[in-house]
Amino acid sequence: KTIQMATNKVLLFKGIKILAITLPLLFMSPVIINSAFKNEEHPYYYPVLTVGIILFLLAIFMLFKGVTTVVKGIFNDPN
Repeated sequence: KTIQMATNKVLLFKGIKILAITLPLLFMSPVIINSAFKNEEHPYYYPVLTVGIILFLLAIFMLFKGVTTVVKGIFNDPN
């Protein structure tokens, strides 16, 4: 007998959707942080830098969440 592992397609596509949303954040956050560092004398330096750092942390969290969801979907993990 062979062991068959069924793929949970709903969970897999949910993870892919999370990763697709994460992709623009991975490009936007370094650009925003870089533009903040280029304009350190501007009055909006700290708010722009804060937004860039928040987007960066959100991108890391969503990347982790998306990869774990894809792995759970591939191996059909109910947890």
